Amino acid sequence: MAPVQDTPSVKITYSANVTSVLPALMSAVRTSPSTEGPPHDGKVIGKDPVTYRYNQPVPIPSYLIAIASGNVVYRAFPRLEDKKWTSGVWAEPELIDAAYWEFSEDTTKLMAAEEQIAGPYRFGVYDLLVLPPSFPYGGMENPCLTFLTPTLLTGDRALVDVVVHEFTHSYFGNGVTHAYATHFWLNEGWTTYMERVLLQVLHSPAERGFSYLIGYKSLVDDLKRYEEQPKYQRLVIEFQKGEDPDDAYSIIPYDKGANLILHIERTLGGLDVFLPYIRDYVDTFMGKSITTEQWKAHLYSYYEKHGGADKVRALDGIDWDAWFFGGGVKLPVEMEYDTSLAKSAYSLAEKWEAAGATADVSKLEFKEGDLDGFNTNQRIVFLEHLQSLNPLPSSHLFHLGSLYKLSTTTNAEVRLRFYQLVLDDPRSDAAKAFAREAANWVIGEGTGMVVGRMKFCRDTFRAVYGVDKDLAVKAFLKEKNSFHPIARKMIEKDLKLV
Repeated sequence: MAPVQDTPSVKITYSANVTSVLPALMSAVRTSPSTEGPPHDGKVIGKDPVTYRYNQPVPIPSYLIAIASGNVVYRAFPRLEDKKWTSGVWAEPELIDAAYWEFSEDTTKLMAAEEQIAGPYRFGVYDLLVLPPSFPYGGMENPCLTFLTPTLLTGDRALVDVVVHEFTHSYFGNGVTHAYATHFWLNEGWTTYMERVLLQVLHSPAERGFSYLIGYKSLVDDLKRYEEQPKYQRLVIEFQKGEDPDDAYSIIPYDKGANLILHIERTLGGLDVFLPYIRDYVDTFMGKSITTEQWKAHLYSYYEKHGGADKVRALDGIDWDAWFFGGGVKLPVEMEYDTSLAKSAYSLAEKWEAAGATADVSKLEFKEGDLDGFNTNQRIVFLEHLQSLNPLPSSHLFHLGSLYKLSTTTNAEVRLRFYQLVLDDPRSDAAKAFAREAANWVIGEGTGMVVGRMKFCRDTFRAVYGVDKDLAVKAFLKEKNSFHPIARKMIEKDLKLV
């Protein structure tokens, strides 16, 4: 136990010595032994103790103190000549090749690109650690050492945006921090917004729009989930004494927050006008913990100096109360996104919808290779758009899953969307058949390796619960102790066990 205050409003430096028979990692800079030396300082892993020394000279909130230990090896990414910081990936030996391939292409590029916008990277080291499947998040932004789920290892680098997101926390969250849980959206909304700016810088405006498009579906789903608790649909949530902020955990602070900042950007005249403000925001509050009111006051102050009355009037035109405190399943304004990368996915989904009128699936002209040109995100959009259209007969859903191997794919992002599609109508034959398969998938299909990322396990359990309550509960209770305690607690609430 560490004697620290459990609040993001207080930041500290720390150093630690960790003696372990397994390699030990922390959210700090390792001072010895060198990461460039042999694993475990050349000693026998699992037998010989080694003392690892760490130092974190940059003040951070206590929730960012992290430690991990296990049979992991390190591989450094190629260094950029003009950068003092280093970056690489840690993973179990059997995963290190896949992890290096997945992340080595883009990580240092995104770091350099973000420095151009938000300023120098302050933490010296940026390493990734691929954790076991029970890890409940896509990523955790520990300084110097981002924790990642193995579900990102899709083999097509399509989910590297999670690394973009976690690195961006170096500025928004780890650098400029929310003062307390009410203002959590300042961490996640800003990070999600900047993640998508970087997608535009590194790739294209279409990539940025595509990411908003994918996020919007999840946002609407969560807004609907909290229709009976409209307080949790807000960006700024006033928690009562004893209330657990985890009860409000959802995509809302991420995507509603990102959409607010995008709306501000557009209101003020676009990225060219907005990027200098972002740098000033970071420079002004770096190392501090702030509230929504402080952020908004700085926004107005900056544009009073750098835009005058016209910009202030533009800001006054934003319905701040609706964004901060409003509920409902729609955003306060209707947002438009670049959909060019989604067109092929939309087209294929609409062909399937039209094919629903053909009773005999053997007469359908779809081919196994229809998805060959689609990356992970395009497959996601295909399935999500198909779910938004007129329901397909069960015979077509069975054919869809078999033809495209959607119920056997190892890509968890795609598999989740397929299960959400086929379980959408609890009365259908397809839902009844696939509910058991989905339940078996999320609890590890007998392997003992559960799909622990909450984005997948919670949504899957909720979908199965909508079809067969007993099946969902029995499946969860069978492997309950294999889930991370945070995931376990949230699933119990989803399944109304508490």
